[in-house]
Amino acid sequence: MSLNVAETGERPLREVVACRLRLMILEGALKPGERLVEGQLAERLGVSRNPVREAMRSLEATGLIEVVPRRGASVIVIDPEEAHHIQQIRILVEGYAIEQAAKLGDAEALERIRLCIERGRRATERGDAVEAAVCHRQFHIAVEAAAGMPFLQQMLDPLRQQTELVFSVVTDRRGDVTWDEHEAIYNAISAGDAETAREMVRSHIMNALDSFQAAAET
Repeated sequence: MSLNVAETGERPLREVVACRLRLMILEGALKPGERLVEGQLAERLGVSRNPVREAMRSLEATGLIEVVPRRGASVIVIDPEEAHHIQQIRILVEGYAIEQAAKLGDAEALERIRLCIERGRRATERGDAVEAAVCHRQFHIAVEAAAGMPFLQQMLDPLRQQTELVFSVVTDRRGDVTWDEHEAIYNAISAGDAETAREMVRSHIMNALDSFQAAAET
C-alpha cells in the first residue's frame, strides 16, 4: 500500500497522497463513516503526517471527507436514495439560481465561472482527479454567486456537502464530458438564455446522479 517513487514522480507529495486516499475511498478500501487517523494513514502509505494532513484538507474540499469538531475526520456517508432526493432539490434551487445568473449577466461573476472550467479541464487532462473535483465544486458555487443572492449558497451548501460524493465518482467516470456540460451551462448564462441554462443544469445534475447509481451497482 506504500507509495512508490514512480507514483510520485515530479508531482507534489500531497497531491499524490490525496489521489491515493481518494482512490481508496471510491474503491471501498476506506469505508463510509470510517475515521481517518493521520498517523495510521501515514504509516499505511509510508509517508510523514504532513502530506497526509494536507491531502485530507483537499479531500474535505471535495466532500469526500468530513471533519467534525472533537471527533476528527471520517469518510463521508451517503445513502443512494437520500442522494436522489437531495439532487432533486438541487435541481430546483440551482435551476432558479442559474436563471437569475443569466438575467443578471455580471461580467466578473461570469469570468469566475469560466476560470473554474478552465482549471478543471487542465486538472482532468493531467489526471489530477482531486483538483478536478475541487474545481467542479467551485464551479457550482461560482454559479450560485453569479445569481447575486448570498442566501442561496447558505441554502445549498448543506445539500452539497451530502452529495459531493456523487460528483466525485462522476469526475472519474465522465471526465471531459462533465466539463463540456459545464461549458454549455456557462455559454447559456453568458448569452442571457435563462431557460436553456436552467435545462442544462437539470440535465447535468441528473447525468451525474445516473453515473453515480451505475457506479454503485457495479
